[in-house]
Amino acid sequence: MKLLILDGNSVLHRAYYALPDWRNRSGEATAGVYGFLSMMLKAVEELKPTHLAVVFDHPDPTFRHTMYVGYQTNREKERQVSEDIWGQVNKLKIVLEKMGVPVFQLSGFEADDLIGTICQKLKNSKTQKLEIIVITGDRDLMQLVDKKIRLYMPVKGLSDTIIVDEEKVMERMGVRPNQIVDYKALVGDSSDNYPGVVGIGPKTAVQLIEEFGSFEKIYRFISTSPLPSPNLGEGTIRKLVDGYEGGELSKRLATIRIDAPVTYNSAQCSTPSPQKITEVLQELGYKSLVKRMGGQQDENSSRPRLFE
Repeated sequence: MKLLILDGNSVLHRAYYALPDWRNRSGEATAGVYGFLSMMLKAVEELKPTHLAVVFDHPDPTFRHTMYVGYQTNREKERQVSEDIWGQVNKLKIVLEKMGVPVFQLSGFEADDLIGTICQKLKNSKTQKLEIIVITGDRDLMQLVDKKIRLYMPVKGLSDTIIVDEEKVMERMGVRPNQIVDYKALVGDSSDNYPGVVGIGPKTAVQLIEEFGSFEKIYRFISTSPLPSPNLGEGTIRKLVDGYEGGELSKRLATIRIDAPVTYNSAQCSTPSPQKITEVLQELGYKSLVKRMGGQQDENSSRPRLFE
């Protein structure tokens, strides 16, 4: 089984900014829908998944907003100026439903948590020859990477992508996948607006994790060991002690849940046939994508284009 999961909001955001400001006759933005489908079809063609699913964030506040009032508050302005992007989510849901691609979304949880839970459910099911590939631009999802889970990450535009495995995580972040949350605990995350340990930067964080292994072990050493450490000078220790609460909170915020109340049914997630995908693309009037699928747009079709 090879499951391809699209991190819906992440892919849509990248797709929107990678294309011109296309709009339909009603003035509604449509570039995100087209770009999203283009990326999805490219991945399906390259990776040949047996199963396919899309996961979106829910607009309601999540448990992280309850945990920390400042969580993602820096994104409010972005939401206000990017309604063109998120306004396309419902359009995408319509298209994906027509294609037969299941969409997952759950109030109180982010897409990351649903992806993490689906991955864990499949690993617990002992599915033979399991391979999961997640399309995302979100580095938080690197914490899920292991022998069965990889990321398919855009590097530039829509067509330049990279497969991220355990080795690539180490190469890009300086820590192992299961240490990503320890790294985030120390350095924080400006995009999600949580603090980490104030004064601890990426270089020091990697050195500390390399020496001690985890966020908790760093503090255990500080509180119990009389031995010196090459990475723990007086200034660093002071920052760590003063910033413990921010770091501990940041680790909880960064940790992807694997127990969200979401049901995954493999039988409902089979990759749609090329014929089915082409039929929906023709209804959308996306000639170039129809051509990519090996079909031909019917110029004389009387069917109206979707969203016009």
